[in-house]
Amino acid sequence: MRNPDPDCAAPHPGATTIAPPHDAPPHDDAARFAAVARRDRTADGLFVYAVRTTGVYCRPSCAARPALPQNVSFHPTCAAAEAAGFRPCRRCRPNEASLHARQAEAVARACRTIEAAEAPPALADLAAAAGLSPHHFHRVFKQVTGVTPRAYGESRRAARAAEELRRAGTVTEALYGAGYGAASRFYAAAPGRLGMTPTAYRKGGEGAAIRFAIGACYLGHVLVAATEKGVCAILLGDDPESLLRDLQDRFPKAALSGGDPGFEALVGQVIALVEAPGTAASLPLDIGGTAFQQRVWQALRAIPPGRTATYAEVARAIGAPAAARAVALACGANPIAVAVPCHRVVRGDGSLSGYRWGVARKRALLDRERDPTDRA
Repeated sequence: MRNPDPDCAAPHPGATTIAPPHDAPPHDDAARFAAVARRDRTADGLFVYAVRTTGVYCRPSCAARPALPQNVSFHPTCAAAEAAGFRPCRRCRPNEASLHARQAEAVARACRTIEAAEAPPALADLAAAAGLSPHHFHRVFKQVTGVTPRAYGESRRAARAAEELRRAGTVTEALYGAGYGAASRFYAAAPGRLGMTPTAYRKGGEGAAIRFAIGACYLGHVLVAATEKGVCAILLGDDPESLLRDLQDRFPKAALSGGDPGFEALVGQVIALVEAPGTAASLPLDIGGTAFQQRVWQALRAIPPGRTATYAEVARAIGAPAAARAVALACGANPIAVAVPCHRVVRGDGSLSGYRWGVARKRALLDRERDPTDRA
C-alpha cells in the first residue's frame, strides 16, 4: 500500500538496536531509535523523531517507510521539533491526540453510555456515536477494554444486580432495577457472576454451603474454602482467626463448616502448591468476578513459574494495553493466592509492588519458584 504522506519516514529496520526494557522510557538515541523501528506505541508522548531529508517529524509509532539512521534526529516535544525547522507528519499527526488516545476516549464515552442505560444499547448506536462502523467499533472496544461491548454491558448489569440485591425487597425488584428484561436471563447469568443464587447473595450468602480448613505452611497459615463448584478462596496470613474473619466477612450468612476427609485432601493439594509454587495446579476453582477481572486472572495463570510480568505486559496480553492500572486493581481483588499467581506480577522496573498477603510472602514465593531446592 502506498504511503499517503511521502514526507513521513521511519528508521530503516536494519538499523534496529537493543530495545529498552518494557515500561522504561528510552534513555539514549539508540534506545529511541529502537523504539521507533518497532513502532512502539508506548513511546508516544516521550519524544518525537524528525527526518532531515524530508523536514518532517513524527511520533514513534508512525507507520511510515524506513529512513536511514544518519538522517534521524530526536526531540523531546513537538514544539522543540518545530523550533528546529521541522513540520508535523500528515499521517500520524504528532501534534494532535494520538489515534489510540482518540479511540480510548471514544470507548470511555461508550462505557459511560452503557453504564447509564437502563437497557443494553445496540452496537450500531454505540458505533455511530463513536463515528465508526459497528465492526471497527467492536474491534477497537475489545482492544481497549479487553472485553466486547456486550460482555462489558453484562458485567455492569451484574454489578448493578449485586447492589440491587442488597437493598431491594425482592429478587424480582432487583433484576428489573438492574435492567434485566426477563428473570430467566438474570438467573442464568447470576451463578457465574455471584458464585451462588441471587437470593443467597442478597442475604449475605444465606443458604450457601462453604467448607473450609486452615493449615500451616512455611508462609504462616493458609485458609482454603470451597463451594461445590471448587475453591473460592485461598487466604494467607499469620493469624488463623483473622483468616476466618476474612472469610466470614465475605459470606456472613453462609453455612460455613469444617471439611470432611475428602476436603482435607483438597487442602493438602493447596498446601503442596504453596510449598512448591512452581508445580502445575489442577485445582477446581470457583472464581466470581467481573468479565475484566476474570480475563486478568486467566492471564496470570498463563505466566510460567519462576517468571514475572509487569502490569503493562499483562494488559497487553489481554488486549487492553491502556489498562495497566485496572490490571493492578484486578490483581489486588484476587481471592485465590498462588493458584491464581498474582505474585508473579511486578512493577515496570522489576521491583515488587504491593501484595494482598504481604510483599515478604510475594518475595518468598518468587524465590522458591526460581530456586525449587530452597525449602528453608
